[in-house]
Order: sequence, then structure tokens, then C-alpha cells
Amino acid sequence: MPASTPLPAPPLPVAHEAWALFLDVDGSLIDFADRPERVHVSKTLTALLSQLHTALGGALALVSGRRIEDLQRLFGAPPWAMAGVHGLQLRHADGAQREIELDHAEQQRLRHAVHGMASRFPQVMLEDKGIAIALHDRSGDPGMRALREASETLLKDLPDYELQLGHHVIELKPAGMDKGQAVAELLARPPFQGRMPVYVGDDFTDEHGFATANLENGISIRVGQREPSLAQYTLSGPTAVQAWLARVLYALGATLDDQYPGGTRRHNRS
Repeated sequence: MPASTPLPAPPLPVAHEAWALFLDVDGSLIDFADRPERVHVSKTLTALLSQLHTALGGALALVSGRRIEDLQRLFGAPPWAMAGVHGLQLRHADGAQREIELDHAEQQRLRHAVHGMASRFPQVMLEDKGIAIALHDRSGDPGMRALREASETLLKDLPDYELQLGHHVIELKPAGMDKGQAVAELLARPPFQGRMPVYVGDDFTDEHGFATANLENGISIRVGQREPSLAQYTLSGPTAVQAWLARVLYALGATLDDQYPGGTRRHNRS
């Protein structure tokens, strides 16, 4: 099988382009941890994102599998737009929020079934997000295959739910919503409306975001080397993403007030 063509590094904004940034969190902005609650968000990253949010007129959103409440805690309760649980939760730039409504009885049925199934996999860490349940497995490919087969069997009796595969994680969530649809929903309203979508993500769940960005003649950026992908560009990891975002900020005519990843301090343009 022939080797794939390496993807180029992403561009920077030019004068006639109005960008809207959509950023995955785990594996893209920050490194993974052994448990989701143990990740670290630096003050430098938060400051960088805050200044990008201002430079873009508010057109910056986090698009994550985490709950919005978790994102708020990690990033210090910023006013940014956010899509949580792969778009099942959404907070617009003006603060308006929506969350997919679920039948309580069906939700309890899912919770009971998943907890029972997960008990057969001692290496699995269960993360109950309320409207979805994630099963984290760091044991490797054989364990993930067995977990996926068990999850697919379980969902045969839960037709309103679907599997969402991710980096060492399988999520069981309500069907019919994904990160790409959340991005499209944000693009329909100010301050994102009319801007070029630029989507950055590392995982299978981000392919929906890439598809929406590509459809809107935007920019799709894969983090890491996962293939195949709909992405047009690539960055090697979170450190490279943060360094590129600092260059984006500079290209927008702003500067970063603190040390940016890579160790170089930006100076004001004269």
C-alpha cells in the first residue's frame, strides 16, 4: 500500500480573511493524562486563548467531548463559546445555551446497562457525563476491540444511542449530534457568521468538524499522525498547536503578553 502524502503545516491569516477558530481540547490544546480530571491547563494557554478571542471579535470556540461545566473549570470560566459532549451541549458567544433533552427513563436504562457491561472490564475507567457515558481503556488494542464489541452488542437494545470512538475511549451517546453539526450551528450566528472556519482536532470525533470546515471552504488541521483524515494540514501535538496559535495572534496584529510555548517572547509591533 503506497505511503500517504504528508500534510503541510497550516497557514496563518492574511489581511482579507476573517477567521473563526474551533479548537478541540484534549490531545489538541493540551496533552492527555491517565485520567481526564488530571489534565493541566497552563495560565499561558488561557491567556493566549483569551487574547485570540479578543483579536477575533469573539469568534473562538472550544469543541470538546468534555462537559461545558468541565471546560469552564479547566479554563477559569471564560466567556468563550463552547460545544460540550460532542455538541450535545452548546453555549453561544452571547451566552445562550442549549442541551439535547433526553428521556429520563431511557437515560437510566443506558446508565444501568453500561455500568453492568463495564464491570466485566476491570481495566476500564467509566466517566458518566449524564447525557453520555465514556469508557476509557489504556490497555491497548485487544482491550479496545473487546470493549467495542461489547458496546455494540449493548446498543442493539438502545436504538436512540450510538457509539463515538475516540483516543483510547468509547463513548455511548444520543444519536444525531456531532462536533461538525455544533460548528455549523455556531457558524449560523454572530460573531462566527460569515467567517472562515478553522478547525483544529486530533481524534476521530474531530473528523465531523473537519468535514464542516472543508464544506465551508475553511481550514482543517489534524493534530498528530492519525490516518485516514479529512484534514488539509497537520501539527505534531499540543505544543506545536500552542506555538502556531501564538503566531496566528501575531498575524492578526496582536501580541501575547506572556511567554508562549517555544520560549520566545513576542514584542509589540511598531
